[in-house]
Amino acid sequence: MKKKLLKTLTPELHLVQYNEIPVLHLKHAIGSAKIALQGAQLLSWQPKGAAQDVLWLSEIEPFQIGTAIRGGIPICYPWFGGVKQPSHGTARIRLWQLSHYDISAEKVRLEFELFSELNIIEAKLVMIFSTECRITFTHYGDEPAQVALHSYFHVGDISQVEVANLPKTCFNSLNQKQENVPSPRRITENVDCIYTADKSQNQIIDSAFNRTVELHHHNASQIVLWNPWHKATSAMSGKGYLSMLCLETARIHHLLEFGESLSVEIRVNG
Repeated sequence: MKKKLLKTLTPELHLVQYNEIPVLHLKHAIGSAKIALQGAQLLSWQPKGAAQDVLWLSEIEPFQIGTAIRGGIPICYPWFGGVKQPSHGTARIRLWQLSHYDISAEKVRLEFELFSELNIIEAKLVMIFSTECRITFTHYGDEPAQVALHSYFHVGDISQVEVANLPKTCFNSLNQKQENVPSPRRITENVDCIYTADKSQNQIIDSAFNRTVELHHHNASQIVLWNPWHKATSAMSGKGYLSMLCLETARIHHLLEFGESLSVEIRVNG
């Protein structure tokens, strides 16, 4: 992959070209992060003291403009899934603008905005990095919209992971049926399940990395759990599923209204 420094914004914040896509690099005392301007997509977050990246990014990602990036936290908006094309909406394949940044000793705040062809704001995304990471999406479109923070988490070994505090029923998108499922849940096959967000906090307990990733969902109506297992998936190697797990903060059936926000806080213990 070709990388080229485009601009130094501050000593801690740089803009770097990855093949065809500009990516912000944050290197700070509180940790490091990488954010693609295409999709305002957080690709990497490694808080201070963390031995591993919290997020998973495909090792074969080509970084081509107009093609969705496989990994990190894509923003699925203004629709979720394949109800229209492109799948999961247009926000993740469009360039966003870095509209504001504020860097202090203990916290970094980055703001991104998405504009229409008429230069009218459609959406805003705020990322705050401290000892935790908080991502807040706000909808400014003309019509109510779906959104999902499609978070890919980096795990040591999918066979040694369990997801705690999920409900015991979900909608299985693979067979289009409502099902009873165990909680905590382990992943042993292709999983694509939509849960109600009755429980606003979940934990990804990762025995291989000896850590727990805690998620706190704010104003979500659904939580999506996904791992493709052996199913061939674009921009993902045949064994990529072994080191990733998606746990998504979403508003799928209960649409976001104008000015309404959805957010997730992510913390790491261990």
